[in-house]
Amino acid sequence: MPCFKVNVKWGAESYKGVEVDTDQEPLVFKAQLFALTGVSTDRQKVVVKGKIVPENGWDSIKLKNGQAILMMGSVEENTVDIAPENRVKFIEDMSEQDLVAVLDLPSGLTNLGNTCYMNATVQCLKTVPELTTALKAYTDSGQGYSSTSSPAESIISALKQLYSAMKQDTAVPPVILLQVLHDVFPRFAEKGEGGRFIQQDANECWTELVRMLQQKLYPAGNGDVEQDRKSVIDTYFGGSWDVEMKCDESEEEPVTKSTEAFTELNCHINTDIKYLDSGLRANLKGSVDKRSPTLDRDAIYTKTSRISRLPAYLRVQFIRFQYKQKDNVNAKILKEVKFTMILDLFELCSPDLQKKLMPMRDKFKEQEDKKVEEASKIDMSGAVKKEKKMKKLPYAFEDDVGSNNSGYYELQAVLTHQGRTSSSGHYIGWVRRNQTEWVKCDDDDISLIHQEDILKLAGGGDWHCAYVLLYGPRVLEVEEEEEKMEQSGEKVEKTEQSSMDTQ
Repeated sequence: MPCFKVNVKWGAESYKGVEVDTDQEPLVFKAQLFALTGVSTDRQKVVVKGKIVPENGWDSIKLKNGQAILMMGSVEENTVDIAPENRVKFIEDMSEQDLVAVLDLPSGLTNLGNTCYMNATVQCLKTVPELTTALKAYTDSGQGYSSTSSPAESIISALKQLYSAMKQDTAVPPVILLQVLHDVFPRFAEKGEGGRFIQQDANECWTELVRMLQQKLYPAGNGDVEQDRKSVIDTYFGGSWDVEMKCDESEEEPVTKSTEAFTELNCHINTDIKYLDSGLRANLKGSVDKRSPTLDRDAIYTKTSRISRLPAYLRVQFIRFQYKQKDNVNAKILKEVKFTMILDLFELCSPDLQKKLMPMRDKFKEQEDKKVEEASKIDMSGAVKKEKKMKKLPYAFEDDVGSNNSGYYELQAVLTHQGRTSSSGHYIGWVRRNQTEWVKCDDDDISLIHQEDILKLAGGGDWHCAYVLLYGPRVLEVEEEEEKMEQSGEKVEKTEQSSMDTQ
């Protein structure tokens, strides 16, 4: 007998361990919910991963133990038979658009003919609040998209308009952005047999959109003079490497040091790479062939890199495509490379940056130790855990807006590809909704999925596999009283240090 224990969410109420027997009709489960909530079975809407459970059975619904289930509906009340001025709209009477609004799901994007690569990119970028805020605050010449606009201005205006429209409709046709993309980058407008647009590479689309935003879009409220400002991309996506070059063929030649900027990290895939972190570490050291001023010829150099600035938002690309000259295609590497929800880049950083990261990392450890201690005390006493007022600490260094001050990241969007070449197949965007749920953005088909399903996108077969990952800063939450005490302690320490300096 297929029986599962699920967690039901109804408004502000939660019910854990509710049994579901899938051999029985859903009406039996609804009867259990009626006993728990008082909402009659005919007024209930039961939703699993964005799908409403049908009346005739569980065949189309996949359940597992611990599954999150949303129940919507209201308790009937005895009322005088007078029509209210503003009639209440019950969930069973809602349209698909109303249902998406209640579930707080993002709007879908219509596929205009092999445009899934653009739709998936747009959905992933939309998860960055600082970017959407900057777009909302952006003011152009008043022309919007016009023939006199620069390419960057055209892209920014079109993206701003699209994000605005996505707040109002369940499915939006991204016509203007596609038109601008084709005008600015003609290769994306290539057509095949029958006049249909050819599938394009989503990572190339991401790269070009970011490059345009980098030219003209600035953080909201960050000064008025362009030359004194960094773009929103440089601020929140831009990192830097400390690079050392040592000539392997000349001991006399001194080591040269430089700094290189980046807006993404790459994970090359080979037989030895099984995990994302090992793929990233492999980029820290390598060999390059360049001109040696000492030897006056080309020579082999060892290039060693360490991150000297971590951005708030980290884009990671899996190098999944390699060009095959024989077939004239970018063939896909299907090998599985596992990634994690939490990413720690401390080991990739320079010693100076590691030292700067330690104070916030210590706070994370203290908070985790405290949670473990509190949980053990509650388990022993059987007391009910009290809700505490929490406060989010800044994720950036005080003197570096848009940086990451801990080295910890949390996965917030995944762009996947299904198919054998970059110019074929299908792209999908997957975006985080909360700590346990994600949203699958398959063009205009929007559905809820569990976090565990995201980790299955690591590759290894013909199913969707991760192509681009977007990590955001892991934000530390502490009790408000605890933060006040800590700030007070810091002030005392600074005062004492100032007094010592004066003496």
